[in-house]
Amino acid sequence: MSEVDLIPGRLEESSDPPTAAPSLSVSDGLRPWLLDQNLSVAFSSYQTGRLLLMGVAPDGLLSFDKQNYHRAMGLHYADGALHIAALYQIWRLENLLDPGYYAEQQYDCVLVPRTAHTTGYLDTHDLAVDKWGRIVFVNTRFSCLATIDDRHSFQPLWKPGFISALYPEDRCHLNGLALEDGVPAYVTTVSGSDEPEGWRKQPGVGGMVIDVRSDAVVAEGLSMPHSPRVHDGALWVQESGRGFIVRIDLATGRKEDVAFCPGFLRGMSIHGDYAVAALSQARHGHFGELQLQKELDERGSEAWCGLVVIDLRNGAIVEFLRINSGFTELFDVALMPGVRNPMSLGPGTDQIIRNTRFNPAFARLAPS
Repeated sequence: MSEVDLIPGRLEESSDPPTAAPSLSVSDGLRPWLLDQNLSVAFSSYQTGRLLLMGVAPDGLLSFDKQNYHRAMGLHYADGALHIAALYQIWRLENLLDPGYYAEQQYDCVLVPRTAHTTGYLDTHDLAVDKWGRIVFVNTRFSCLATIDDRHSFQPLWKPGFISALYPEDRCHLNGLALEDGVPAYVTTVSGSDEPEGWRKQPGVGGMVIDVRSDAVVAEGLSMPHSPRVHDGALWVQESGRGFIVRIDLATGRKEDVAFCPGFLRGMSIHGDYAVAALSQARHGHFGELQLQKELDERGSEAWCGLVVIDLRNGAIVEFLRINSGFTELFDVALMPGVRNPMSLGPGTDQIIRNTRFNPAFARLAPS
C-alpha cells in the first residue's frame, strides 16, 4: 500500500485552554464490533466544540481524533465527505486519500475542511445531503428546513403549517430530519407552538413527527423527539424526554418502544441491524419532570454521556463507549462505512495551513 506524508503535530492542542484527557469506559466488544461491521464513527459535542472520530488502529486498539469546531452539532457522512454544522457555518470535509493510500502508516481516511458556508447563527441541528447533492438542514432558530444560498444566509425550503412566519424565535424547536430515497421526508419538532420559544412551556408532551412532503402529522404526543431515521421500512425516532428509541409504523402511526437508554438521547445513525446513539447527562444534574428522570429513578440508574450500540432486533444495548469525565453532552453521531481508522485536519491549525495537494494528472498533460 502507498503512503501520504503529513506534517507532524496532529495531536497538538488548539489555542483553547488545555483540558485533561477524558476518562473513558469501553465495552470489551466495541473494537471487534467496529471491525466486523467495517466502519468507524464520527460524533460531535457542541458543549466542548469538538468533532471526534473513533476507529481501530493497526495495533487493534481504539483510536481517537479530535478537532475544534465551535458549537459542533449536526453531522452527515456519505461518499467520503463529512458535513458538520457549527455555530455560524456549515463545513464540508473531504477525504484527501486515494484508495489504497495511508497516512502516517495507519490512517485510511484523512478528512480535510474544503468549504465552509457562512450562515450566521441559525442553531442548525440535523443536516443531510439529498440525492441531488444539495445540503438540507434544520434551521431551528427560524423554524424551517433550509439549504445554503450563495448570497443569503439560507434559502428556506419548508416550514410546518402552524408556523405563521419565519422569525429568529425558535418557536417549536424543529430539530430532526430524515431522508427517504434521498429526499427530505420527515422532521421532528418538540411542540406545535407558533410563539417565540413557545416549545419551552411544555417540552415533554407535544412533540410531533411531520411528513414534509404532505404536511401530514405522522405521530404526535411525543416527548422531545429527535433524530428521525428511515430504515428497513419503518421510522425510528429518539423520544428523548422518555429515554426510549421508538419505531413508528408509517402506515398507522403506531409507536412501539424498542430500547431504553440511560441518558438524554440526541443523535443516531443506523447500520444494518444496529443503531448507534449518543447520550448526554442532564445539563443541571436532573431532568426535572421529564419521564426520563422517572425511568432512571425506577431503574436506580444515573444518566451518562457516551455512545451506545443497540441491536434493533431486540432492543439490547450490546456495546458502549462511556465518557466519565471531560464531556457531559454529545449532539450527533455519523457512521463511516468502509473506513477503519480516520483522522482529520482542523481549521486554523498549522497542519491544515501547510497541507496542499493538486491533481498530478495536470503535470502529465503539460507539454514537454
